[in-house]
Amino acid sequence: MPPTTPHAGKFNSCPPYSNNNHPQPQSPYRSHTAPKPSRENVYNGAYSVAENPYDVPQPHAAYRSCSVSSVNANEHHYSSSCAISGNPYSLPQPQSPRQHSTSCPGRAYRHTSNCSSSSSSDQSCRNSGSSAKARLCGHSITASYGEMCYHDNSLVSASLEALIQHLVPTVDYYPDRSYVFTFLLSSRLFLHPYELMTRVCHLCVEQQRSGDALLDKLLTEWTETFPYDFRDERMMRCLKDMTLQVARGDEYSWRAMQQMTQRLIKRLSALGQYEEAVAALNAVAQERPASLKSKQTSAQRSDILSVCDDPFILAQQLTHIELDRLSFIGPEEFIQSFAMKDPLENHKGFFRKRKTSNLEAYVNWFNRLSFLVATEICMPVKKKHRARIIEFFIDVAQECFNIGNFNSLMAIITGMNMSPVARLKKTWNKVNTDKFEILEHQMDPSSNFSNYRTALRGATQRSETAHSSQEKIVIPFFSLLIKDIYFLNEGCANRLPNGHINFEKLWELAKQVSEFLVWRQVICPFDRDRRILQYLVTTPVFTEDELHLASYESEGPENNMEKDSRRSLRSSLLHRENRS
Repeated sequence: MPPTTPHAGKFNSCPPYSNNNHPQPQSPYRSHTAPKPSRENVYNGAYSVAENPYDVPQPHAAYRSCSVSSVNANEHHYSSSCAISGNPYSLPQPQSPRQHSTSCPGRAYRHTSNCSSSSSSDQSCRNSGSSAKARLCGHSITASYGEMCYHDNSLVSASLEALIQHLVPTVDYYPDRSYVFTFLLSSRLFLHPYELMTRVCHLCVEQQRSGDALLDKLLTEWTETFPYDFRDERMMRCLKDMTLQVARGDEYSWRAMQQMTQRLIKRLSALGQYEEAVAALNAVAQERPASLKSKQTSAQRSDILSVCDDPFILAQQLTHIELDRLSFIGPEEFIQSFAMKDPLENHKGFFRKRKTSNLEAYVNWFNRLSFLVATEICMPVKKKHRARIIEFFIDVAQECFNIGNFNSLMAIITGMNMSPVARLKKTWNKVNTDKFEILEHQMDPSSNFSNYRTALRGATQRSETAHSSQEKIVIPFFSLLIKDIYFLNEGCANRLPNGHINFEKLWELAKQVSEFLVWRQVICPFDRDRRILQYLVTTPVFTEDELHLASYESEGPENNMEKDSRRSLRSSLLHRENRS
């Protein structure tokens, strides 16, 4: 099953199984080797993010070979998981992703003739020694070149072997960058990256390619767009072999390959530091000090208002965390969430990391923020104080919406709708909820989150015409983005009845992931406040049971069921404290 959208609880992470020469981003985390991060150095640095390398052409609005299954979203506010119904995008017709290449023997399927006449089609067949067929369907044109099929001059299906050959450059041919991105992204649905790399290398050697300079370009695009593929030792060995082949006897190519390798190692090093820092931060956050074990001692614990009482500043710091963590999610992680499982992925070693770990860490951040909001509301003893914190988080959510930080916005709404918070009726009676109801309406899951999708399109359009860094910020509601990709994958077949790969589906997957790359590249323009950031990522939060008990102690049980629940929770938590 896909990750659920919990409007009153946790997000489940995705199933773990299933450029250019710009400076690579440095980890914003500094304390990554000690078991606990230094409170003075966490989030103490800025970094640049590599630009989005590809503008993936828009796929057809409707698939001829498949359709995305429709699932109705629950109409109740924030109470059940949502589902995707159909294609949420209105898409123009795609343009051809291929480069013209008529002089390459055996590559007839790379020829981009529109097949307007049988004579031109026949001529392309004779020139290449490969069969080509074209037929008119109303005003549209379907054409086949060897084992690649096109519709209206757009690649729609092909055999896996033909797609791999289409990826390999020659002296007079280089695949379109959108094709490179799309195939490298989605090929892992059919074979592992190291298998693809091996076959590409084999084709270069076997067919005695003379396009080594262009192969250099392909390797550069691969390492800069999908660097995490190279955490696998097998990939690094293949890369070394191909580098030696490309750079043999050519000092310029050798230097270029060395620079490419150095950038790759730098990126992987930053990733390792980031993952270690996140693990250390999580270890600190999971500590259970005495002040969290009992409502009566909550006065010993500082609250969010003592750290930051300005909603705009807090929204800015949340945006810093969101963009930091987004920047380390590899685009391939979306596909690897449901790609085939590597039998060696659990093997111990430096490179044997979980292939969706950064995506899962980002989902876990959403859960943490939701529970932090609920904890801050349930902790205070006085009703007036609880009401003030609720109003504060409503203002923070509003500022997140204005910034374009929809993920933090939804996390705050989720935390405030958790049942331990929602049941505090006396507290809510002291709160003006007009603004909160508007925000809930914006993130309403009904009609497949239509209100949110409209707001997201508006934020995206603002970003595209932005005159400032702040206007460029678009942070999507991440779980819904994952769901869109999940249901697209589930609703469309990978292969057609003739055995061809459904490349229309791959175009759409790449389109959605490439949008994420655009959002991921934004550098947060706000000043960092290390004290606030430290509090947000490390302060301990209540578990679900602790939240319920704190809620009952804030406002007593209203019925026998709640009385029994409080009694059971007290006994259970006391037993845990004694054991610890």
